[in-house]
Amino acid sequence: METSPPTPSSGPYETPPGSFHGVVADAIRFWELRRLVYNLVLFGVVVAWVTVTWPHFRPMFVPNSLLLLAILGLIANVCYCAAYFVEIPMQYSALGAIWKRWRWTLWVAGTLLAILLANYWIVDEIYPFVR
Repeated sequence: METSPPTPSSGPYETPPGSFHGVVADAIRFWELRRLVYNLVLFGVVVAWVTVTWPHFRPMFVPNSLLLLAILGLIANVCYCAAYFVEIPMQYSALGAIWKRWRWTLWVAGTLLAILLANYWIVDEIYPFVR
């Protein structure tokens, strides 16, 4: 008498690949691992500006200005969450498999846009007011 091998049972945290929970878990796994790099890159932009133009930025280091920088960092992270509005529908589309291989391009484009906006914000909004 032959019996078929037992099928592995799914653990409590495993979900079927096409389920909403599985799609969201995959999106979180991809995007949140890269959020750290995103934040480090933007932090590097700020550090570069402060380092290169240090005498000019010295007056910027007061509690009100540091609070402004913290708020700008929070806004950058809220904007980072916009990727989920693209990610989840794309995973459900007919291009879902292709999307998973190429979604890093959205991350690179978004990070480059964030670098551009950070530089613009520093040059146009913060730099002129530092006396």
